[in-house]
Amino acid sequence: MLTEPRRRAYLSAMQVVHWLPRAELPFAAPSRPELLLPVALPDEPLLDSAPVASAAPAATPAVRPTPRPAERPKIEVPRPASTAKPVVKAAEAERKAPAAKPARVAPPRFALQLLRAGHCALLVELATGQPFQSRDPSYLLLKDMLRAAGLPDAPQIVGEPVRWPMLMRGNLDQGPDAAREFVQAFVQARLEDAPCACLWLVGLPAMRFAGAAEESAYYQTLEVEGLGTAWALPGLELLMDEPQRKADVWKAMRQLMARWKPVA
Repeated sequence: MLTEPRRRAYLSAMQVVHWLPRAELPFAAPSRPELLLPVALPDEPLLDSAPVASAAPAATPAVRPTPRPAERPKIEVPRPASTAKPVVKAAEAERKAPAAKPARVAPPRFALQLLRAGHCALLVELATGQPFQSRDPSYLLLKDMLRAAGLPDAPQIVGEPVRWPMLMRGNLDQGPDAAREFVQAFVQARLEDAPCACLWLVGLPAMRFAGAAEESAYYQTLEVEGLGTAWALPGLELLMDEPQRKADVWKAMRQLMARWKPVA
C-alpha cells in the first residue's frame, strides 16, 4: 500500500507531471479541481478546397473522421514486494503459538523394602509387592546370601515398603525421574540416621531408582551421590530362576567382604 509521499516520489522519478487515478487511492491527497476538467481537443486545420470542373459530376463530400478523445497514458506504479508481510506474520504466529507439552511418561511400578544387616543396608525388590514372609523362598535365599557374606541372617526391616506409583489418581508427576528422586531421598534419610559400610541394591528397580544403573552393572560397585558405595545385584526371583548367576554373586562378594567384615 503506497502512501501519498511515496506515490509522488515514484511519479517524479518517471517525470510524470499531471496524472489522474482510475480509482480512489487510499491515503491520497485531495484531487485538484482543475485536473478534473475535460481535456480540450486540438483545433484541426481546414482542408483546402480544390476547384471542381462544372462539367464533372459533383464529388461526394468527404467524410470527416471523428476525432478520438486523447487517451491518457497508463502509468504502472511499482509496488513493493508483498512477500515480506506473510513471512513476518508467520514468524509472529509461530512465536506466539503455545509450546507443545511433552508427553507424560507412564509411572513405573515397583515395590522395594529397606533392611539392615550388620554394617550393610539392603534395598531389595519385592517381586510380589508384599512384605517378606519367614517361609518365602526368596527370603530364605536372602538369608543364605547374608550368612555367606558373614552378616546376620535375620535382617532388620527399616520402615514400610516403598511402593510406586504412590497415588493411583491425580495430576502429580510420578514418572521415572520423580520415582528416582523419591527413592534416593528415602534411602539417604535412613542412612543419615544409621550409616552403613555398603548398600546392597538387590533387583533391577532398586538399581535403577536408587543407583541410576541398569542390567549391565550387575555384580559391580557403584558410587552413588548421597548414598555412598552400593553393590548391584540381580533380583532374588531372577537368582532362583537362573541359579548359575549365584556363582557370579559369590565371586563379587569375596572381593567386597572386606568392606563390612575385616579379614581374619
